[in-house]
Parts: sequence; structure tokens; C-alpha cells
Amino acid sequence: MRFAYHACMCPPEQYPELAVAAEENGFDGFTLPDSICYPKVADTKYPYNADGSRNFLEGTPFLEPFVAIPYMAAITKKLRFTTSVVKLPIRNPVLVAKQLTSMNVLTQNRFAFGVGISPWVEDFDICGEPWKGRGKRMDEMIDIIRGLHSGEYYGFEGDFYNIPEIKMNPVPTKQTPILIGGHAELALKRAARIGDGWIHAGGDTETLTGYIQRLNQLRQEFGTDQKPFEVHAITADAYSAEGVEKLEEAGVTECIIGFRDAYAGKQDDTSVEDKINMMKWFADNIISKQ
Repeated sequence: MRFAYHACMCPPEQYPELAVAAEENGFDGFTLPDSICYPKVADTKYPYNADGSRNFLEGTPFLEPFVAIPYMAAITKKLRFTTSVVKLPIRNPVLVAKQLTSMNVLTQNRFAFGVGISPWVEDFDICGEPWKGRGKRMDEMIDIIRGLHSGEYYGFEGDFYNIPEIKMNPVPTKQTPILIGGHAELALKRAARIGDGWIHAGGDTETLTGYIQRLNQLRQEFGTDQKPFEVHAITADAYSAEGVEKLEEAGVTECIIGFRDAYAGKQDDTSVEDKINMMKWFADNIISKQ
């Protein structure tokens, strides 16, 4: 089992020290969320919290992950960074491919790309991308991103993108793993069909186990069940040795560990010292037992 630290949108100045502390305390990874901006008016319902509002994000600091991760990677040696998750269809696939290839060249393949479809139509409007066709467009984006990792000339013709043959330099020695987030059936199918893994968005272990079982069924149906596949999970069971054992048996490969309820809507006023003490508690009581 691997463990990734989630800073839960902490004050920006805390990230460097927390990344170093996570590595020193035996965490395998560090994960960051994605949010470009907070619209003054937003009517879309959010599927992962109790009231469906976006209010918990008001005043919450979100660093751009393609900026923050290289900064933290430069002061760590082994920590693997992931996004959980980047809203891919509101972006341009060629620019994203350039960001990913550069990131993994600089970090020596210490970055995995967690992606999803934003539940907020406002994100698409703000970025000038169509809401309609977002899922199929994301499929094409993933094809393009992977194709441009080859370092050879690559072109693409699809329903949404037509790209002449181009190549990127430099490219990393390995493909950037692409992990698909989301609990909807379409998200599970996408993860099973074209993903290198799946990222859980939170919930109880019983429901999580059902998602993993469904993913396994779908991977058999798509003929992808022999490929390596990661499952990253956020669940309360990760905070006990017995719970971690249960999660591992269910098929979880990485537990995402945070010590604050970001959905509560309260600003983070916990000191770095207290956060590092929480990491040390987790290292002594959970990581050391693995």
C-alpha cells in the first residue's frame, strides 16, 4: 500500500515544508486538487458534498498544480506527485501534453496525471470550451496527450480535434500515467477502458468496494484487466492499520490522506508544526505497520 498526503488547499506558503515533511515521514506521494477560479454566480450542483453547493470553495486558495508540483519536486527526491483531479476538458490537449512532458522530464517521472470532467458548466463557459460532448472530447484529449509523449511526429484527426503532425522535445522516458476520477458509470467505464488507474472522490468503504468490483468487471469486458492499474482512495478506513488491510484486500493501491474536512467551508488555520505532528502520528501508527 502507498500513501499520498493531501494538503487540503492549505495556505500557499505551507506547501514546500509540508512536501519535505511528507517525504521524511514515509509518505509515498503528495496530491493536489484543481480549481481555476471561483465564479460569483454558479447554479450547478456539486455531486460530492451534502448540499451540492460550491460555497465551500469561497476564499479557498488553489495553486495551479503545474506550477506548484515542480516547485515541490525540486526540494524532494522520491515523492510522487498526482493531481486529484485536473478538469481536463476545459483545457487544450497540446498545451497539456507540453506541460506533462516537461513536468516528468524535470521530476524524473515522479508525476501521475489524475483527470476528470468538471461538474460545473461554469468552468467550461469561463474557459471558452463547450459543455456538450465533453466526455468524448476528453477521450480524444487523452489520445493526443499520449501520442505526443512519443517524441516522434504525431498527428490526430477526430470529431473534435484535428492536429497536424508535430513532435515535442524533450519528452520523458516513460508515459505519464493517466488516472481517471469520478463515480458515474461513464467515468468507471472510461477508467477501465483507457485509464492507467482510477481516483476515488470519497465515501464509505462499502461503496468504494462496489466501485472497485465494477471496475474489475469492466476491465475484463474491455480486455484491459492484464494491464497495471492503480486505485487511489479517500476513506476513513485508511486511518487504522486494520482498515488499511481491508482496503488493500479490496484492491486499493494508494490511500489519500488528509487531516481536514475541506467540504466544511472553514479556512485552514492549522500551523505547519501541527500538520507535521499529524503526519508523524500517521507514520508511527499506520505507515510503520505496513
